[in-house]
Amino acid sequence: MSDLSLGTRLPESPLRATTAAACAVLLGLPLGVAAQTTAPAEVSLPAVVVTATRTPVQVDRTIADVTVLTAEDLAVQSGRTLTEVLAQQAGLQFTSNGGLGKSSALFVRGLGATHVLLLVDGVRYGSATTGQADFDNLPLGDIDHIEIVRGPMASLYGSDAVGGVVQVFTRRAKAGQGVRGNGALTAGSHGYAQGSGGLSFDDGLWNGAVQLVHTENRGFSSTNERTNVRYGPYSADYNADRDGFNQKAGSVQLGLRLPQGWQINTRLLQSEARTGYDDGEGATALARLRAQVASVDVAGQVTPGWNTQLRVARSANDYETLAAAASWAELGTIATVQQQLSWDNTFALPVGSLLVVAEHLTQKVSKPADNYDVTERTIRSAALGYNAAVGAHTVQASVRHDANSQYGDQTTGNLGYGYALTPALRLTAQAGTSFVAPSFNQLYWPSYGNSLLEPETGKHAEIGLRYVLGAHQLSATVFGNRIRGYITAGSNPVNLPYAQSHGVTLAYDGRIGPVRLAAAVDHMNPRNDTEGSANQGKLLPRRARNDAKLSADVELGAWTVGSALQAYSHRFDDAANTFRLAGYAVADLHAQWQFQRDWSLAARLNNVFDRQYETAWGYNQPGRELYVTLRYSPR
Repeated sequence: MSDLSLGTRLPESPLRATTAAACAVLLGLPLGVAAQTTAPAEVSLPAVVVTATRTPVQVDRTIADVTVLTAEDLAVQSGRTLTEVLAQQAGLQFTSNGGLGKSSALFVRGLGATHVLLLVDGVRYGSATTGQADFDNLPLGDIDHIEIVRGPMASLYGSDAVGGVVQVFTRRAKAGQGVRGNGALTAGSHGYAQGSGGLSFDDGLWNGAVQLVHTENRGFSSTNERTNVRYGPYSADYNADRDGFNQKAGSVQLGLRLPQGWQINTRLLQSEARTGYDDGEGATALARLRAQVASVDVAGQVTPGWNTQLRVARSANDYETLAAAASWAELGTIATVQQQLSWDNTFALPVGSLLVVAEHLTQKVSKPADNYDVTERTIRSAALGYNAAVGAHTVQASVRHDANSQYGDQTTGNLGYGYALTPALRLTAQAGTSFVAPSFNQLYWPSYGNSLLEPETGKHAEIGLRYVLGAHQLSATVFGNRIRGYITAGSNPVNLPYAQSHGVTLAYDGRIGPVRLAAAVDHMNPRNDTEGSANQGKLLPRRARNDAKLSADVELGAWTVGSALQAYSHRFDDAANTFRLAGYAVADLHAQWQFQRDWSLAARLNNVFDRQYETAWGYNQPGRELYVTLRYSPR
């Protein structure tokens, strides 16, 4: 993974993966034979990110813990889902109901699936019915880069941004590149086949990009017999058929540069997939997934010192049940449509800058058969942010007010401070508050929801130490999160008085000659913290207390070879900690041959030792898989 600075490849983030020595010992490989990505050329320019402060800022001046994944990082992840790729980063874990296109969830620092906000090109995307970010139908091939921000971000982005924000940026033209094409063909295990191609251009006035991706995969059985152990033979999901996945997706970007630095940009991401799933023996279950994110924005300088951006956007998330085995399943579409209008303004001050934000969001939902009791809500928001860097000091502060048509007013805030103890050593600290509104399913689904639910509120704090010397970067972050009114998972949810997650993350990233080394270790304690509760002190479901992510890679002329290792301690599938999911470790290998300037041939072997493991009770994860890719990517 690499930081991104206006299209320039930069040294990789310290939270990418691993030490070569550890990989060599654990995988039995020569030192340096490991990696997730081809190591980029290093340059001295500082990286620039936008998600951490909602304005462009050098990554070395952010208070929050930020990671950037580039298109090159994603290109080598053949066969992996987006949640799997994200969970390779420090502080992140995932759970999945069995492979590509299946329901999955991302946990940031031990917080829940409803505690991470997903943005696509600045636009909220996800399901207001489940209340979760939806990563399952976003193709890696349509993504230009991803910014991951850990820590409380509700004071900039509102509800759901509790543990952090993941922002996906779709493919776009690079300034001054002219006309450029790309393409890739991949074949792999379980009948996997993928073709992708695109074209981008920039003539100084107009710029644009189009990218298309088509994926076919016969898949494997998402479930196993263990579902009967927990759910019983009459309600089990287990069915021993293949649960395949096919997807057609594309993204389009078109921009126009106007006089005095003004720009107009239009963007569209659209994806449609069919996925098989298990909900009972002897019948095929099939669903159609649809994702669409569209936006138009105008940005420019109103006066010296005043920059503005106005965005109109719409996102749609559909889950259509086409065929089902269960007698109670409803055929038809569960849909979310979010319409967003945002106006961001940045004012230069004598010291630092001021961010002023106004937003209007409308969420509309629907389901087959009996619709929800309430099908729409609006949120009107205003936020202020202040950013300043003076000498060794950095200050970032923000406050936001949300007026929700269902729950009234919510105000959140955040204050962060950074201090350079030496040119190489920097101390950071921040504290903030958050809230999460219940989802429409949690409130209104028949015989499942609870219309009396109240929003969750949270308090968060962290302190970090970052050391950078030449090509070596080390960091340590201690964090604490406390949620009041935590909404329990499953049917008939209630507000649990308190839940918390605290822990520490240690990370290293460095380079010795052609070898890139990295490591990340997390220790956390996500638990029920309600005194007198039957489950007091129990781990929150599907989250491991300990994990380690290790990788290394080495460049050998035209060749790049690498490996990566992820290891997790045990977790539990339920709030009572009755159903224990064993810990596991998964190792991957990859190699790439740049046989011509613009052409490469790559192979990836996922789960080298064919480890069988579960992140959710009774749901299989991929075994050993091999993928081969022929890629054309002009340099």
